[in-house]
Amino acid sequence: MSLYWPYLLADYYSWLEYSAIVVAFIILLSSLDDLFVDVCFWTREIYRSLTVKRRYAPLTPEQLRNRPEQHIAIMIPAWLEYDVIAPMLENMVKVLDYRNYTIFAGTYRNDPATIKEVERMRRRYKQLVRVEVPHDGPTCKADCLNWIVQAIFAHEKKHGYEFAGVILHDSEDVLHPLELQFFNYLLPRKDLIQIPVGSLERKWYELVAGVYMDEFAEWHGKDLVVREALAKQVPSAGVGTCFSRRALLTLAAETNNQPFNTQTLTEDYDIGVRLAKHGMHSIIARFPVEYRVMRRSWLGLGPEREVIIRQPLGVREYFPNTFKTSYRQKARWSLGICFQGWAYFGWQGSLIDRYFQMRDRKGVVTNFVTIIAYILLLQYVLFQISFATGLLHISYPPLLAFHGWVGYLLIANGIALALRIIQRVYFTSQVFGPLHGLLSMPRMIVGNTVNFMAMSRALKQYLTHLITGKPLVWDKTMHDFPTEEKLATDPTKLGELLVLWQAIDENQLQAALDKQKSKNVPFGRVLVEEGWLEEETLAEAVAFQAGLDMIAISESDILAARDTFPVDLAVRWRAIALPPKDGDHIRLAVAAPLPDEGQKQIEAALGYMPKQFIVRDRDINAGLRILRNGNDDKVIGAKVPLLGDLLIENGAVDRTALRQALNDYLPSRDGMVGAYLVKRKVITQETLQAALDEQARLAKKYAVAQAAE
Repeated sequence: MSLYWPYLLADYYSWLEYSAIVVAFIILLSSLDDLFVDVCFWTREIYRSLTVKRRYAPLTPEQLRNRPEQHIAIMIPAWLEYDVIAPMLENMVKVLDYRNYTIFAGTYRNDPATIKEVERMRRRYKQLVRVEVPHDGPTCKADCLNWIVQAIFAHEKKHGYEFAGVILHDSEDVLHPLELQFFNYLLPRKDLIQIPVGSLERKWYELVAGVYMDEFAEWHGKDLVVREALAKQVPSAGVGTCFSRRALLTLAAETNNQPFNTQTLTEDYDIGVRLAKHGMHSIIARFPVEYRVMRRSWLGLGPEREVIIRQPLGVREYFPNTFKTSYRQKARWSLGICFQGWAYFGWQGSLIDRYFQMRDRKGVVTNFVTIIAYILLLQYVLFQISFATGLLHISYPPLLAFHGWVGYLLIANGIALALRIIQRVYFTSQVFGPLHGLLSMPRMIVGNTVNFMAMSRALKQYLTHLITGKPLVWDKTMHDFPTEEKLATDPTKLGELLVLWQAIDENQLQAALDKQKSKNVPFGRVLVEEGWLEEETLAEAVAFQAGLDMIAISESDILAARDTFPVDLAVRWRAIALPPKDGDHIRLAVAAPLPDEGQKQIEAALGYMPKQFIVRDRDINAGLRILRNGNDDKVIGAKVPLLGDLLIENGAVDRTALRQALNDYLPSRDGMVGAYLVKRKVITQETLQAALDEQARLAKKYAVAQAAE
């Protein structure tokens, strides 16, 4: 064997040489393709800077706001999005500088966690509609979207108006305040409007997530711009896409009221191609706006400071940050665009259309070739080290000689690589600053590795589908959503929050605040008693405002923990003890966050401060009754106010005086609260009797209402 191994090694060395030449040639072809797009982009930029940008004044935010608002719908398909859908909806309603819109969130009947979160948001926001897919998921995103579209058409008929446009978003998207204003300005002249999509900024060491920053900065900053200019159409990115009503009706008419293609996992790409066949106008719309971001000077080594950057209005989100989740997500993209798109559309359209179809699908080859090039390069380096250190005594000629046509091939690839790096660094730096621009160079290797794994997975899934007939379903990617600060906890801010949610209007807010001041009635109770607001929504708002969780309680919960918390503290601070859930500490149910004084008293009595949870005010009333009278009343959920609340509402005593009187109250010693207040001369016997009569009247009224139900 020792006699033959030098010959075998020589054959292998020769095979490496021929393989390297083939790989280098394929890389050159791909690089020439990229170079063509670069030349088109920069030629267009130079031309526009000398002509269009000098002739026409840029569009301003004031022009967007001055255009009358049209009805706009927002579609959000959701499968297992229970962890991000609620904060996304909260942020959307808070941020958007637009009034005339409706959100349609699609959920599956076998996804109760997401349904629960969407229903919780629906109670807050009048402009939110939940659409249930009437079969189990996951199917595909297109299937969910088709059910949402049907709900949109039904909503139009029910309410007697039409949506000018329908926007597609995912449940992890972060929107810009002017997004709907911008779409409103372009509708109905454009049929598919795609705004740039990008990653939220990541830390320097988050290499996988950083790849998305680099790729989307270049794709949506250059490639889609060239595609629109040459092919007169762009594919949808799946988020940040607005379809005109005409576009949806046209697509629905050709596919039996299913505008989105359920035969593909990339319905966004598919729909752009189909709209182009109908001659509809699609664009990548870029409108510069200002963003405030935190940046470190000196390439990330200096102090952090807030800076204002000017970038095109777009959608931002957190993309996957682990190798596995990233290649699984990209596998779905590759499967839909490269394999399903090829099978479904073939090669059609003009020469330029087919050129861009080739660019979309060339990853089937180049993603593998790039990794082969890395492997060849590694072996070349190992051979050179072996020769230099004497590990291999056999002498071979250089693996690739830098002379003749092979030398020119290698030089051309070297120049092409330098241009690719320059382009990537430039576009990443434009969006994320010079530090990430430099980091985009090593992240290119990470990105190529992810793309290789993604294409491998996509190829395996597609071949399995062809051989076994196994359907291709929604391959779920878990998402993150950035956190935000809560609003301050006071009635005015609470009212502003409810107006923001469109749970009440400005007139109702002002009327409630006026009544609160004039009659000393709790702000939230005014809204509930006037029928302007559901008590569940009020509790949701209080919980959101305070950053606490909202829960439901039962008589059994209260009775199980009745001996763990002093009754006098429960009455004084309107706090109900609940059994421990995790650990040995009880929980506290409150209708509003406890003030500092109350927390200090409770901590002094228990030795710790229990975690607070928000419940409805009526549940606190019922819980206090149970603590005094047992569970004979069965009053959880009853609307009859407590004696103290009635005395405050009737003006017999103010809340501060009542709380001070209750500081010395002990139920075991002082008996009933009413008698105690009379004894302390806080109220008179006549006032007490009037309040008790009012309680009895309200209790009878509640009993009649319950019987009627």
